[in-house]
Amino acid sequence: MAPLMLLWTDEAAVYRGAIARAGLDDGRVRFAVLPRSEQPDASILAEAEAMFAWGAPPGLLSRMPRLRWIQALTAGVEAWLARPDLRGDVVLTCARGTHRVQMPENILAALFHIAKPYHAAALDQRERRWTRRVSELLAGKTLGVLGLGAIGQEVARMAAALGLRVVGTRRGGGAVPGAERVVGPERTDEVLAEADFVLLLLPVTRETENMMDARRLRAMKPSAWLLNFGRGQLIVDQDLVAAVRDRTVAGAVLDVFRQEPLPADHPFWTTEGITVLPHIGGLHPQRDEMVAGLLVENLRRFVEGAPLREAVDRRTGY
Repeated sequence: MAPLMLLWTDEAAVYRGAIARAGLDDGRVRFAVLPRSEQPDASILAEAEAMFAWGAPPGLLSRMPRLRWIQALTAGVEAWLARPDLRGDVVLTCARGTHRVQMPENILAALFHIAKPYHAAALDQRERRWTRRVSELLAGKTLGVLGLGAIGQEVARMAAALGLRVVGTRRGGGAVPGAERVVGPERTDEVLAEADFVLLLLPVTRETENMMDARRLRAMKPSAWLLNFGRGQLIVDQDLVAAVRDRTVAGAVLDVFRQEPLPADHPFWTTEGITVLPHIGGLHPQRDEMVAGLLVENLRRFVEGAPLREAVDRRTGY
């Protein structure tokens, strides 16, 4: 009997369409399709060998004895890896690379938000107030990218085209187009010391969790800004609030948080110099189509018994 795949998503039509166009609805795989609000029944759990999902309730994976592959819809998979019911023989693949276009554009928008007075001008317009403001130059400034992966490399290319000098960290080092210098994570403090903008694009691992603490914030220039488009757990929240309030750093633009939605009483909302974005970095109208392309390729490989793309290394956490 053909293997069963659970498609557990509210946008199933996009993914079923991509599967059909690829000719993978020819009986080589059976599909169980559920919206996120519904739970798979016992027969699905007993038979499913593959699953495409945002997540799953605690303990559900332990009820899927035949499960061999999980395709996550996100690039970050720390929630999956933290599950005690994720067996070692289950291959976990992530959606790495599907944010390659929109995320860099939103990061550049954050840089322009910091340097250019358009937000202030929009507030002035509400009051019909004419205020001449001077924008800062981005050209000639240094962007430090912590995590020169797929998204970081695209940011480097685009930032260099705007005249920014780019330096950054990457596991194993190696040249990156658009980056003047790439160093290993052990030299993070060097990047912090010279960057005018520090961009976090790292996954959450034992090494990176809480890495931006009071000490590392002091390693930054007092005039520098912190941008977090990676994961909320990279930052010690109270240390960042204190650093912005006492001008240890100039400010921060944050798109990711430890708890989402960000609680109404969190000091990030009211700290002058911190901009809160509601996790918009990777969202765009074609996101599901891009993830569907990855799903189709991996589904074909799964059927053929070939290695899957974007498999997560559990030792490194990404």
